[in-house]
Amino acid sequence: MRAIFISDAHLRQANDERYGKLINFFNDIKEGKVNRLVDTNEPGTDPVYIDDLYIAGDLFDFWFCQKEKIYPEFILIINKIIELQKTGIRIHLSEGNHDFFMAEYFRDVLGMEVFEEWTNVRLDNLQALIAHGDTTDSTNIKYILFRKFLRSHAFYNIQRFIPASLRWTLAGLTSTASKEMTIEDGDALVKKMLSFAKAKLQGDYDAVILGHCHIPILQNYTIEGKKKTFVTLGDWINHYSFLYYEDNNFFLGYYQP
Repeated sequence: MRAIFISDAHLRQANDERYGKLINFFNDIKEGKVNRLVDTNEPGTDPVYIDDLYIAGDLFDFWFCQKEKIYPEFILIINKIIELQKTGIRIHLSEGNHDFFMAEYFRDVLGMEVFEEWTNVRLDNLQALIAHGDTTDSTNIKYILFRKFLRSHAFYNIQRFIPASLRWTLAGLTSTASKEMTIEDGDALVKKMLSFAKAKLQGDYDAVILGHCHIPILQNYTIEGKKKTFVTLGDWINHYSFLYYEDNNFFLGYYQP
């Protein structure tokens, strides 16, 4: 089994550098080139195709779109993801603290998996927990309450009746508010995420894979004689980082087209 994991592209405009790089990265995935970008000790020259693509939140800097009215700047990247899906790659999306209410379109229309909080995944014989990670810091009560409000049925129903242009403006404002409420020193956030992950790794999980903190980290531990892996995926703003999985092994890579 082979899989790619990314998070935190925060896409807004199709002419942004990170938008173009992500399009190129998805093209490389489609052509079976991604394993050449990481040190797997078996780079080879033949194409290697993945089975699954996991996008662990904040692909978009905001969502607030309806299936019949998608924000125009997002159509290019969505079509590229659909291309990957048509090749047989299974697409999985986590909602982040910037993009949510995604199931109505990505699950119900496109048939992709969407998870709101986290998901349990079987990677060959490894059990992995995958999440955006914005709720791993349970001490940030202000943000937890704000997040709960934005995901409430009441707010969902309200935003549906707002004209599209105004809704996207509102989405941008809530995106800014979410950033302000979750601003924290990256290293401090990683420590909180590691504390969350270690509690999970003490149990049945072999790997915990998180986004949100924008810092790429891959650390292996031995707990009761078993190898355990903690990953924060970084971002597609400064690092262009991704996680590659193959045959019970994880590799952190940095995209340089």
